[in-house]
Amino acid sequence: MSDVPSNKPYLIRALHQWCTDFGFTPFMAVFVDSSVEVPMEFVKNDEIVLNLSLEACHQLNLDNDWISFQARFGGIPRKIMVPVSHVLAIYARENGQGMSFPFNASQANKPKEVILDDVEKTKSTRPSLTIVK
Repeated sequence: MSDVPSNKPYLIRALHQWCTDFGFTPFMAVFVDSSVEVPMEFVKNDEIVLNLSLEACHQLNLDNDWISFQARFGGIPRKIMVPVSHVLAIYARENGQGMSFPFNASQANKPKEVILDDVEKTKSTRPSLTIVK
């Protein structure tokens, strides 16, 4: 099951499209740590909410691993880079409809090898199925 890619970037793109198609303003809540490039003066409690509307951001790229765009904050153009793993929610500003995603902040700052070690530890304690030929 670990070989199956996450559906999170697809859901983010779908909800962004839904908001855009129906005239809503797509907002994205993001957990901020050292891997996120946003204007830190707008971060509160390790989170920031970003406007992803086509009017507010330019060169929007909703990749499978990263979300990037350029936007103005206080009139100053800034480059924004957010790992998809750090997206907490995407929703319409006007009615709050959207989706939130589970997030484990304690694993956000861990190196990838440590996360894989944690997965291996839980595998050994959980029941599992084995393919028999």
